[in-house]
Amino acid sequence: MKYLCLVYADESLLHSLPDSPEDTECQAYADQVAASGRMLAAQALEPVATASTVRMRAGKLSITDGPFAETKEQLTGFYLIEARDLNEAIALAADIPAARVGCVEVRPVRQLQV
Repeated sequence: MKYLCLVYADESLLHSLPDSPEDTECQAYADQVAASGRMLAAQALEPVATASTVRMRAGKLSITDGPFAETKEQLTGFYLIEARDLNEAIALAADIPAARVGCVEVRPVRQLQV
C-alpha cells in the first residue's frame, strides 16, 4: 500500500535547532529507504512564501499568495512510500530526520479509478 508522509516544521527554525537535520542526513535516509525498494518519490519544498493557494468558486478563480492558513508549522516536504501496512509506514516515518524538529503526517494514498 502507498503512504504519503507529509513533513511539517516551523520554517523559521527548521535549520537552526540543535536537533535540526542536515541535508546530507535527509539524503542518506532517502537513499536507505530507496535501496529497500519502498521509496516511490521524495522532495523538499521551497519556502511557504513561494506558495500560491488556488480556489475556484462559482466559476471564478481566486489566487492567494502563500499557504491556505496561518500555522506554526508549514509543509516542508514529502516522502511517498510503499509499506505493508500503517505500522510499517509509521516506523519509516519515525526515522525521517525532520521528525525530530517537526512532525510527519502519515496518510494512506487512495487509488483513483481513472
